[in-house]
Amino acid sequence: MPTVNLSFSALPSHVRTARLVAAAIARRAGVDPAVLDEVRLAVGEACSRAVSLHQEHNPDLPVEVSLSDGDRFTVVVRDRGPAGEQVAGDGGVAAADLVDAGDLGRPVAPGSGPGDLAPDRLPGGFGIAVIAGLVDDLAVAAPDDGPGTRVSMSWPATPVPRPGSSGTAA
Repeated sequence: MPTVNLSFSALPSHVRTARLVAAAIARRAGVDPAVLDEVRLAVGEACSRAVSLHQEHNPDLPVEVSLSDGDRFTVVVRDRGPAGEQVAGDGGVAAADLVDAGDLGRPVAPGSGPGDLAPDRLPGGFGIAVIAGLVDDLAVAAPDDGPGTRVSMSWPATPVPRPGSSGTAA
């Protein structure tokens, strides 16, 4: 199972690159073309979330992304945000339950209007809830080796035979 590892500084401009790489590898892995937009959106959301946490708490540490193909195309986005920013704790919380829908309509500052809800000020867990709507196989957990969050997503894949190959595994 080939794996591609990306490591990039916490800049929003690098999220686009991660999305493009994920889409290219997903296509090569044989992910259904109808789901490629969902792959791009989910990877973009996970990377944007990690970039935001890093910019606030660990700007010198890179965001880490691992992409693997095989029977499933798997993407793992790892951030190194502080333990208090972990959105799923032990993984026993459904991602959709991490957001209070009532919080979405509240202004970000007293006296501001309803149009003042900035995307970077959405309640914690919102990005994970978005990803949960795009990915059937999602795991959000604390990593074993320190603070942060591991967002693991996968999609079914049917490897496409390469030209000149017999189509059988050796």
